[in-house]
Amino acid sequence: MIKVAIAGGTGYTAGELLRLLLNHPFAEVVAVLSSSLAGESVCNVHRDLTGDTSLRFTSSLQTESGKIEPDMLFLTLGHGLSASYLDSLEIAPGCRVIDLGNDFRLGQTYKGNEFVYGLCELNREKIKGANNIANPGCFATSILLSLIPLKEAGILENEVHIHGITGSTGAGKSLSESTHFSYRDSNISVYKPFVHQHLGEIKKTLEELSPSSELPSINFIPMRGDFTRGIFTSLYTKVKDEFNAAKAISFFEEYYADSPFVHLSLLPLSLKEVVNTNKALIHIEKHNDNLHITTVIDNLLKGASGQAVQNMNIMFGLEESCGLRLKGSAF
Repeated sequence: MIKVAIAGGTGYTAGELLRLLLNHPFAEVVAVLSSSLAGESVCNVHRDLTGDTSLRFTSSLQTESGKIEPDMLFLTLGHGLSASYLDSLEIAPGCRVIDLGNDFRLGQTYKGNEFVYGLCELNREKIKGANNIANPGCFATSILLSLIPLKEAGILENEVHIHGITGSTGAGKSLSESTHFSYRDSNISVYKPFVHQHLGEIKKTLEELSPSSELPSINFIPMRGDFTRGIFTSLYTKVKDEFNAAKAISFFEEYYADSPFVHLSLLPLSLKEVVNTNKALIHIEKHNDNLHITTVIDNLLKGASGQAVQNMNIMFGLEESCGLRLKGSAF
């Protein structure tokens, strides 16, 4: 069994990690860390886990019965807090780390240790031998899965225009004006147009695929949706006439043939097809010289906790889909 600890265990991504790991056949959750709720029942915070666990939050890995030494540590902290938290925790040298924040996604290191960018479909081989993983951002996951095959094929040559809409859980549990029910309900709004924080990791990843070719402009307009979970991205870019929709679909199917969670859909997509799953569904059409790609994921699963568990599975030599075959909520 893989002994797992989760740090910052009170948020949405931590709750989803717990839900997945408590039902994972090869994982044992040995600690859920929270400095503010030490001693309190995990189920008092994550009410959907009532009856599933008797775990209580701890403030550190040092307990009355001795030191807990996990094999795997998930960091679900606020952005910018991971390095200082690792300093304070004093984990054993052999413990592997997956950071779900943005602290290491742009190539930052921790005490000289590198973090592999954990987009499973791109870096599977690197992840197998990694000790530290930077889990991708939710929007970045959806957009990169749409663009990487085009970049690999050498046909991502023209400006890319992206609209993406995300559920309210993407903003975390802390209340703000734009996450308040009275604002979010029956409402849609744009935020951080052209400057969203995930653009950095998107551009870096695409540039590293073929450093010799210039990356075209990527214009991203993110939007807040009036629903709780899911991401829907819609993008288009001009491609050559001979690269028609049928060729694009065939190329994408071949590219993701070994990926258990990325699938091409011949029918137009909707969010409910992926909510509560680790799937990424992609639909492709050609309109004149514009290739139009829509992609849907669950922002808390394939966009966060599900992908983190997928990374853990790869790191420990398990079947990639282990513990992640989830039924969607399409109705």
